[in-house]
Amino acid sequence: MAKGQLSYSERLALRERVKELTCLYGIAQIAGRPGMSLDEVLQGVVELLPSAWQYPEIASARITRDGTVYHTVGFREAGQKQAADIVVGGRPRGGVEIVYAEQKLELDEGPFFREERNLIDEVSRQIALIIEHREAEEDRLKLHNQLLHADRLATIGMLAAGVAHELNEPLGNILGFAQLAKKCPGIPDSAQQDIGKIEAASLHAREIIQKLLVFAREKPPEKTQVNLNQLVEDGLYFFEARCAKSGIELVCSLTPDLPVITADPAQLNQVLVNLVVNALQSMPGAGKITVQTRFCDHSVYLVVEDTGTGMSKDGLDKVFVPFYTTKEIGQGTGLGLPVVHGIVTAHDGSIEVESKIGSGTRFEVRLPIGKPEDTEEHT
Repeated sequence: MAKGQLSYSERLALRERVKELTCLYGIAQIAGRPGMSLDEVLQGVVELLPSAWQYPEIASARITRDGTVYHTVGFREAGQKQAADIVVGGRPRGGVEIVYAEQKLELDEGPFFREERNLIDEVSRQIALIIEHREAEEDRLKLHNQLLHADRLATIGMLAAGVAHELNEPLGNILGFAQLAKKCPGIPDSAQQDIGKIEAASLHAREIIQKLLVFAREKPPEKTQVNLNQLVEDGLYFFEARCAKSGIELVCSLTPDLPVITADPAQLNQVLVNLVVNALQSMPGAGKITVQTRFCDHSVYLVVEDTGTGMSKDGLDKVFVPFYTTKEIGQGTGLGLPVVHGIVTAHDGSIEVESKIGSGTRFEVRLPIGKPEDTEEHT
């Protein structure tokens, strides 16, 4: 061998090292491409892997993440295999595998080089970092959207409160004069009917204003000790006949010995009624409504789930925005769910909603367990 020339083993080691570095560089490039989903990134990574191993012509690769599988064409379980776990935040989330379709001579680790063990371990670490980064970015975006939503609701709440107060006085005058006019003698029947319509419309408008004030939290809750299970049982009693008539199955699943909470029973009843009515309106035909209670982490939960038409992503984003509704004109004011949100927030709770077109909707209300002394100011 001439001086300065590499031996066969050195050339082989250099070639393998170049392949390893090329693979890792390729992973970095794929991870850095804008607009790619995590699924697309992992599929791109798995297709890179076989070329970095000693026998790429018979190598195939597979990556698993939380039960989702990404693999090269023709991947088979059978054969000699090298694998590494994907660990994110100290928790196993999947793995990386390289499989040879044919038997090869034993080397450092089966038919694999020691350097290839180092490579697959590094690949698994890089994938873990990609997953961690993407999930952190998704959490950041979700939090940002939640803050924007909360800010928007606060602005709408201030506007709603102002409008409600401004409308209260003229509306009271309309209603008062309509009631006085009805008492005047000698008014024709047709005029009496028209005045009755004015009175009914004014009362309906007043009800909307009351809902706006609840949403804007202008009306503080009158809190006392509340047994949520009893409240649910009492509230659902009035829906049993309606559900049976509509062919809708109403299921009530209550956790026994639920701790009492400090809350306004009338407002919580309004939360239950609004959520159940919303579920009923989402099921034009037969279906199922499930109402559950449970206790966890010093909070009680009220869950109302239906098998109705569900909501689109756009609908989910606007579900608590006042006057937004997908119902036909005259079928709803678009205030039911915003009022629910206002009541729950006024009780220092939270509400989450999950929905999918054609698969129904699930509302989960969390209410903290208050201390008995919290009610002293209201007693």
